[in-house]
Amino acid sequence: MHRFFGLLCLFLLTGYSAVVSAQASARWETGASRIELARFVDYWQEPATAVGIDTVVELDETDWVRNGSDSISFGYGKDVYWFRVTLDNAAPQAIQTFVEIGYPVLDRIEVYINPMSSGTEPLILGDKQHFSERPIDHRNFVVPLNLAAGERARVFLRVETTSSMQVPLIWWDRDSFFSAEQSRTMFEGIYYGIVLVMVLYNLFVFMAVGERSFLHYVGYITAMPLFIASLHGVAFQYLWPGATWWNDQSIIVFLNLAVLFGGTFSIRFINVTRENHPRFNRWTVAVIIVAGALAAAGLLIPYKFLILPTILVAFVGCSTMLILSIIRWYRRDPAARYYTLAWVFMLFGGIVLALSKFTVLPRNLLTENATQVGSALGVILLSIALADRLDREKRRAFQAQQRLLSEERKARMAQEKSLRVQREANTLLEERVHARTRDLKSLNDQLLELSATDALTGLKNRGYFDRTFQSAVVRAFRYQEQLSLLVLDIDHFKKFNDTYGHLVGDDCLKMVAQCISQHVTRPQDLAARYGGEEFVVLLPDTPVDGAIRVAERIRAEIEATAFRVSGEVLHLTVSAGVCTVSPERADATKEIFNWADEALYEAKGEGRNRVVARQADGQSMVSAVTRV
Repeated sequence: MHRFFGLLCLFLLTGYSAVVSAQASARWETGASRIELARFVDYWQEPATAVGIDTVVELDETDWVRNGSDSISFGYGKDVYWFRVTLDNAAPQAIQTFVEIGYPVLDRIEVYINPMSSGTEPLILGDKQHFSERPIDHRNFVVPLNLAAGERARVFLRVETTSSMQVPLIWWDRDSFFSAEQSRTMFEGIYYGIVLVMVLYNLFVFMAVGERSFLHYVGYITAMPLFIASLHGVAFQYLWPGATWWNDQSIIVFLNLAVLFGGTFSIRFINVTRENHPRFNRWTVAVIIVAGALAAAGLLIPYKFLILPTILVAFVGCSTMLILSIIRWYRRDPAARYYTLAWVFMLFGGIVLALSKFTVLPRNLLTENATQVGSALGVILLSIALADRLDREKRRAFQAQQRLLSEERKARMAQEKSLRVQREANTLLEERVHARTRDLKSLNDQLLELSATDALTGLKNRGYFDRTFQSAVVRAFRYQEQLSLLVLDIDHFKKFNDTYGHLVGDDCLKMVAQCISQHVTRPQDLAARYGGEEFVVLLPDTPVDGAIRVAERIRAEIEATAFRVSGEVLHLTVSAGVCTVSPERADATKEIFNWADEALYEAKGEGRNRVVARQADGQSMVSAVTRV
């Protein structure tokens, strides 16, 4: 029984070996479009001392190792590898094909096709060669291979690189290659078109609103596609085809810049501040500083010394951003919703790419394009997140503005009400002030009248006369008018006062004042009690004849007026002095009054009850007199 089991195992192993041997070469059948060559590849690690193709061709079959997996990937290291693959044209006609090496950051590739029969001159490829030296202008390394019907080709590759040792080999039908290339080019165009639109859109938004989050985001979505373009050979093909040194360094610089701007954008956008998350803030700032230092070092230090630290920083930075977004979402930050989803997509692509470089994941269509798809979705979602944030800020600003407008409206209404009340109060106050002013004016007029009126006779008093007399003299002097002044005195009044008493004397003064008032009728004329039993009459713009007539009428009226005292009828007389002048000085009041007073004394000296006029020349005129 045990012997039978052993024979069975030997038979199965022999059959498996036969199958493997049968599949040792890649066969091109009629109608084929492409063949993945990874499972048909043997590899051999070159020793420390470089060897030539002649030595490699002579190696024993036991020195070669069958790859046996769907990808050829050995991660990062300093080792140089040789690869071989046998290609058989099983089609009945000749074929025109391409062999594509789909990893554009390999440093140096030596390609030998049938070195046993065609010589040992290799085709040199790699990103250390100028792009124009490639046989096919393509971001990947493409080798033309034409085979006749039934022909076999053995291809040897010597690969040396400081990047990850990945050698994806695809055997293409030429027409199928160009057809697939159109699809890939369209995919690349859509991706970079989306990124360019988002860069310009967010840059314009930053210039419009001045929000720095948009500027950090522009930095991130500019650095990220430039890193991907450098990694996939697009930048080398279109942007710097002759800059072989920078082609390697650009991967370091742009990947670290993507981490740097992604970190600064995250701190601002999801509010990872020292107040909210002090530890996470310090950790994120540290990652940003390290990424910035590596980006600067990428301008000086060779690629091989920086690629592993850069990948580690990128992995840590992306993981940190994802954790921060989840924490902020848990704390109900509205901006963290889209942000978290965006980072999930972007980190998916980045983590898948990093794991494929470390050979944790196989290199295939998903792992190679996950970064572009994830970053495109992430860019779109982050733009939506920024737009959502901007919209929420606008709504908050609008609501705040509405509240301010409401408060302002209330304040304005309160102010208007206050102003209305104030206007009403001011109107009422003004009415009261006007009323009080009128009352005060009336009282002032009354007071002025009282202060200017003799209390006993009702005529103006001496103070009022002095002011008016001065003004009349100034006017007469200015306009060269004649001014007449009458000074009247009751004859023998002291005797009358002593005989009949002061009360009767007061009545006598009132009667005289009434008689004077009856004959002083013009508005500009003035009758006043000068003092005691003496009265004055001021007649502006009146010649001497007119003044004498007025004085005579007053004298005659007083003389004719009976004055009854205790059943006795008495008659009083007055003497009047008149002075008529045209003043030669504005301050001639004293001289004019003295002349009128002298005329009064002359009238008294001549027998009383008469009018005597004196002019400025000193001459006097005596009026008609009626004796008592």
